[in-house]
Amino acid sequence: MPIARTRLEQTLRAALDRRPVVVLTGPRQCGKTTLARRALDPRSPNYFDLEDPRTRVLFEQPMTALEPLKGLVVIDEVKRAPDLFPILRVLADRRPRPARFLLLGSASGELLRQSSESLAGRVEYLRMAGFTIDEVGATKSELLWRRGGFPESFLARTEEKSVRWRRAFIDTFVERDLPQLGVRVAATAMRRFWTMVAHYHGQVWSHADPARALGVSEPTVRNYLDLLTDALVIRQLQPWHANLRKRQVKSPKVYVRDTGLLHELLGIETRAALMHHPKLGASWEGFAIEQVLATEPHSDAAFWATHQGAEIDLVLQRSGRLYGVECKRVDAPTMTPSIRHALVDLGLERVAVVYPGNRRYPIADRVEAVPLAQLAEPGSLFGRSGR
Repeated sequence: MPIARTRLEQTLRAALDRRPVVVLTGPRQCGKTTLARRALDPRSPNYFDLEDPRTRVLFEQPMTALEPLKGLVVIDEVKRAPDLFPILRVLADRRPRPARFLLLGSASGELLRQSSESLAGRVEYLRMAGFTIDEVGATKSELLWRRGGFPESFLARTEEKSVRWRRAFIDTFVERDLPQLGVRVAATAMRRFWTMVAHYHGQVWSHADPARALGVSEPTVRNYLDLLTDALVIRQLQPWHANLRKRQVKSPKVYVRDTGLLHELLGIETRAALMHHPKLGASWEGFAIEQVLATEPHSDAAFWATHQGAEIDLVLQRSGRLYGVECKRVDAPTMTPSIRHALVDLGLERVAVVYPGNRRYPIADRVEAVPLAQLAEPGSLFGRSGR
């Protein structure tokens, strides 16, 4: 039975109502095409896949192909036609507006740069990943954590098939997808680097050690990390800088965004292996962070840490106010010195401590323990006062 992606569908339809062009990006096989087809009338012929040679021939004369169309027009793998963006600007400026355009592609800095330059004021960007807890339901949250959110991995009939799919995805990603995005790095080197990032998962990043291990310069390592970030398989969570006398951490934390891929990169194939792995806590915390960022409204997100040892996993900005989130795989969260420092030093409105239990309860003034399962109801993390 297909899994409904109601929140994403609503977000996409609202974006198409606001702008004549919407760019939907995300890693390969995360469900972009399925989502786009749900927004398109099933009877419409206005779906074009630029990986299809017949479509590429048709788009040799793009104005002729697109100008007569009406309604929603979906163009998949738009990175294959960079010269299309100036033509879309002309088509988007027509009055009355006979068509709107939904462009799909794996994220890349070049794609976003080209579209923003040509379609300034006319385009809105949406990023998507795999399934989230509000889509699969709270009862399947552990399965989602273990297998990750890519549909074919999550929905695989057995653990073995899920593992095989993830292994093949990683191979294809470094051998084919990255080169298609213009990345000129040997597949073996990029696989080694991605595995190094997996071992840093949840930690403050340093270019120095991976550069020495790979025998390359620190700027080269920085470029590798940015490439995987642009492709939406790595998250660089930037530090929040407050005007304090305390020395604050200034480097980003890194996460493999999909925990199924993280587990494959770490060689974790079973639940038992995960439960005994040194990265167990970091894996769960990264998973919880991704669920918070996917389901909770915010205009900005960062982490905060000082060299004195105080830190908080997420600082979310909402309407000019700051909220904190800690993600802990513990039975019963309690107050910590780090949370106290964050409340005072950052002036946080509230702090939610997300944990895998099933009871929501107050820990202290403005601090509350929140079960991960409650993220299945988007916007519930801080209750009404946090909306």
